[in-house]
Amino acid sequence: MTERSWSWPQALSGVIPPMISPLDAAGVDAGAVDRLVEYLVAGGVSGLFVLGGCGEGAWLTPAQRRDVIQASRQAAGGRIPVLAGVMLPGTGPASEAARQATEAGADAVVVGSPYYFGVDGDAQRRHVEAVLAATALPALLYNIPQCTHAVLAPGTAAVLAREPRILGIKDSAGDFQAFLRFLAIRETLPAFRVLQGNESLAAASLLQGGDGLVPGLANVAPALLVALREAAAKADAPTCARLQTAVEDLVTLYEQGHWLPALKAAVAMLGFGTGLPPAPLASPSEAQRRAIQAVLRRHELLGPPAHPRSLDGLRPSAPPPPTGGRGEPD
Repeated sequence: MTERSWSWPQALSGVIPPMISPLDAAGVDAGAVDRLVEYLVAGGVSGLFVLGGCGEGAWLTPAQRRDVIQASRQAAGGRIPVLAGVMLPGTGPASEAARQATEAGADAVVVGSPYYFGVDGDAQRRHVEAVLAATALPALLYNIPQCTHAVLAPGTAAVLAREPRILGIKDSAGDFQAFLRFLAIRETLPAFRVLQGNESLAAASLLQGGDGLVPGLANVAPALLVALREAAAKADAPTCARLQTAVEDLVTLYEQGHWLPALKAAVAMLGFGTGLPPAPLASPSEAQRRAIQAVLRRHELLGPPAHPRSLDGLRPSAPPPPTGGRGEPD
């Protein structure tokens, strides 16, 4: 077994990309996973969240889910933790996914509200408790009501946070008032970590006391998001504002068709995988691809073409200057 060289307090106080799942016609592209993980580690990230929204976890087959976890774990090599999403609609499937993640070598699971049928806080609590019973791994809670159609409320999270294996929460709802209430849980449970998943709220959340970020754009610009986290740790508000402006401009790549194929296309343009989205989503059009390339070029993320098996020219560049663009929540 690879020796672990990280701790949860350190990992959950940095930038944890919700990594895309590189796919090809045969399934999971393990080589692309390996190269992408190296790029992210070189950019300074503190962990990997696989099989979330950016990782298409709810749409992959069980075999693909297993392959993503195993390839990511092998690529990480104990340097940073691998957190595996089990964001499936029901308690039974999510519990099975948790057992699979354990067997595949994940370091933690990420679990949120069940969905399809309406649920209340008590049902959400039972769901999370059942997932914890299915694995010995710790768990990160996940609030993303735009996908689950049910809010994981701060009050419910506060009850679940009493379980010692609950590490904290990733909040992607875009509700800053609720985010502040998640932060308040730490008043009685200091080990509970609160991470922001909405990129447009990144700087504000960190300066308000958020522990870290789980931003989809870290797939393409990890160094930028890490620089923002470091500036916030120094309470350097002017630098945070400058870097947040750059983040807002990068967010515009999501506007080129469906946000997920757009993000995967951007990652492929950096040299990591084919950009193939999960069925039934379609790849961006040629015009959309040109627009995505323009965004990446503005941020000096596209260098000379590299051999697909090489990392040459794919190291993250210095954070770009402000560009004055606008963005949308992750």
